[in-house]
Amino acid sequence: MRAENSATAPTSIAVTTASATTTTSATPEAGTGQGGAPHQGRTPGRPSRVGTLQAALGVVAFSLTFPATAWGLESFGPWSLVAVRSVLAALIAGGCLLALRVPVPVRAHWAGLVVVAAGVVLGFPLLTTLALQTSTTAHAAVVVGLLPLTTALFSALRTGARPSRTFWGAAVAGAAAVIAFTVQQSGGALTGADAYLFGALLICAAGYTEGGRLARIMPGWQVIGWALVLCLPLAVPGALLALSYEPVRLTAHGVAGVLWVAAGSQFFGLIVWYRGMAAIGIPKASQLQLAQPLLTLVWSVLLLGEHLTPAVPLTAAAVLACIAATQRARS
Repeated sequence: MRAENSATAPTSIAVTTASATTTTSATPEAGTGQGGAPHQGRTPGRPSRVGTLQAALGVVAFSLTFPATAWGLESFGPWSLVAVRSVLAALIAGGCLLALRVPVPVRAHWAGLVVVAAGVVLGFPLLTTLALQTSTTAHAAVVVGLLPLTTALFSALRTGARPSRTFWGAAVAGAAAVIAFTVQQSGGALTGADAYLFGALLICAAGYTEGGRLARIMPGWQVIGWALVLCLPLAVPGALLALSYEPVRLTAHGVAGVLWVAAGSQFFGLIVWYRGMAAIGIPKASQLQLAQPLLTLVWSVLLLGEHLTPAVPLTAAAVLACIAATQRARS
């Protein structure tokens, strides 16, 4: 009996060790920092409601982008506005990175950061700003109406995420409700700005997906921070050139608009957005943006004096139901 117990003990220890190793490596919440070291932004077992709240704060910040851009266009030309907001946001991000002595990301992360920079720092702001010269915020909201579904599709292709059929059904239904509402708000007519808007949709979805993936490896604020710094060599000469050609007429609204899109939309909003996506997953976080067009239209009424139709509360109820379904669906 003693010999049998001695022979069995090593086997039990080996099985236990292997089980513990498998459990540790399979834990999705144990995110790693640069070089494979755990970073402080992720805690095992962290409640998903915190991630949902962070993503929702990002949506609220983004919902102010179109009205703030419309304000900014009162003082700046479209090219000047995009370049100046990028420079201001990069200075804020760079200052934070320097103050906290954050090390430069490893080479493997730079390709993803380039996609984030091209999508959410340069591409989406430029294309939507050009569109808002001739489009109302109600019509431009169709981009955001399609963005959640497009981001979920990009995530499935890029990261291998496989949400359930219930999720996809609710996502398509929510996108359809938002599209129908925004098209009705704009009179059902397509404009010359639509090419800009649909281009912005695709490039932003790619930037969101890549940023959400990187936020599982490094803290979300560093993802957008380094993406902004990466654009600085282009943004500074671009701002100087644009300001030399486009007249500047500073107004209170114009200054407030450019400050918000730089500090609020471009930096703070993306920080909490990427943290939320890393916590609850890109597909689920993306569907929270179904509420963004409705929030944008509310801000448009309060800040720009635009008018809404009685369809708003009905659409809001449908969108909230779809959001609830996507959050409860299995990912």
